[in-house]
Amino acid sequence: MKICTPKQMQEIDRRAIEEKGIPGQTLMENAGRAVFEAILRRFGSVQSKTVAVICGKGNNGGDGFVVARYLKESGAHVEIDLLCRAEEIKGDAAENMMKAGKCRIAIKEIADASQYQIRTDTWLIVDAIFGTGFQGEIKPPYAQIIQKINDSEVPVVAVDCPSGLNGATGALSEPTVRAALTVTFGFPKIGQVLFPGKAVCGILEVADIGFPPGIAEDIKTNLVRRLEAIRLLPKRWPDAHKGDYGRLFVLAGSTGYTGAAVLTAATALRCGTGLVYLGVPESLNPIIEVKSTEVISKPLPDVKKRGHLALRGMGEIRRHIADADAVAIGPGIGTHHETAELIRRLVSEIEKPAVFDADALNIIARTPEILKKHRGPLVISPHPGEFSRLTGKSIAEIAADRFELATEFAGEYNLVLVLKGAPTITALPSGDLHINYSGNDGMATAGSGDVLTGLIGGFLAQGMTAENSAILANYVHGLAGDIAAADIGGRGLIAGDIMAMVPQALVELEGAAEHDIPAGN
Repeated sequence: MKICTPKQMQEIDRRAIEEKGIPGQTLMENAGRAVFEAILRRFGSVQSKTVAVICGKGNNGGDGFVVARYLKESGAHVEIDLLCRAEEIKGDAAENMMKAGKCRIAIKEIADASQYQIRTDTWLIVDAIFGTGFQGEIKPPYAQIIQKINDSEVPVVAVDCPSGLNGATGALSEPTVRAALTVTFGFPKIGQVLFPGKAVCGILEVADIGFPPGIAEDIKTNLVRRLEAIRLLPKRWPDAHKGDYGRLFVLAGSTGYTGAAVLTAATALRCGTGLVYLGVPESLNPIIEVKSTEVISKPLPDVKKRGHLALRGMGEIRRHIADADAVAIGPGIGTHHETAELIRRLVSEIEKPAVFDADALNIIARTPEILKKHRGPLVISPHPGEFSRLTGKSIAEIAADRFELATEFAGEYNLVLVLKGAPTITALPSGDLHINYSGNDGMATAGSGDVLTGLIGGFLAQGMTAENSAILANYVHGLAGDIAAADIGGRGLIAGDIMAMVPQALVELEGAAEHDIPAGN
């Protein structure tokens, strides 16, 4: 699903109206009807319920007039609270205000915000004040109105965007409407999936209001939700054997970090990989054997039995890679100088699909130009600190411009870059960017990234492209975290909980695919 900025959305609107000949009135009618239909789906019958529709003077207010009309026609008690004088309403919005009046909907001009009150019997509030074009800070009298909306604790449905949210950046004014449901039109907006903006949108629904196919093809930013993930699921066959689902070789672990190695390898099995081999320093192999049952351990030459991979193990590692369909390297591997030299050599040698993460990236960061020597499909999955070391940019610089920096890096090094965060993004060499919509703050826990590496490696081993492996792994990772958080809460969530819920996440996706239900997020 394409995702755009408000400016891009304005251009799409213009092209639809001026170049494709779709009347603005048609788009507004479709938008208002879509909000009404979403209200019925999420909140049930509106018959005899009291709904306050709060409208500004722009097109967002015009959408609100349409919503009010549909509510009235379905038996709701509707009042439109107008935050301007009626004569200020122009164009398509004015026409829809007139239609609302003809339906005998009370339109009340709010001249004094200090006197404004939300009726005690109000069942639902529809926010049609600003929409996606808002920037800056809320000023009086809007600030007082929005504060009263929030204080009322009545559920709010935001038309296109909660008022006060910057649709381009996710920044919030003080105050900003806190919606239970946001129905946005055509395409989601960047600010609705970035924090803190995502937190005020509630459930985000994207409504088709009649934009012609292909109108957003030049937009390279995409949002990955349930339907997109469903379409990427690798195929399974009733007569398959374990070899049909790939062989992954994981190179990971050092003293104190056997957990990272096991999380990565076990998660790869959890996502459907047929066989997973885990290469670890020989002195740590007994620990791995105790921690792992289904993973096949491969003890490798050790640096003086200190739990670090030795350079002399290169030949054996090459043989394991040759037998595998994909490779995952880095979790908990350490940065001992022999291990570092081993990793640097592997970067330019591996022709199999591979994912590099964690300490492998910290080693590569010393000479990042070696990434340009990689031969096969490559995914790297840094967190902001690791990406800072790879790029020489500060974490603050990365946070301020993560989309652009990730896209530039993926293009320059011809690889797939998964930049972990809230949200995690996947940048492709083509310049396309994919924003993941699943996940929660409970996933900010040690080992969560190792689970993600196992998912990426597992999907690579099952024959998926580097691009699709990364995109699907991010969504499944977040969905598993969401399922775990719903079960035990986010505060005490640990990486093992996320890994344990990977099969359930896949079951949910498979069930939705079987019934063609792109439900939820």
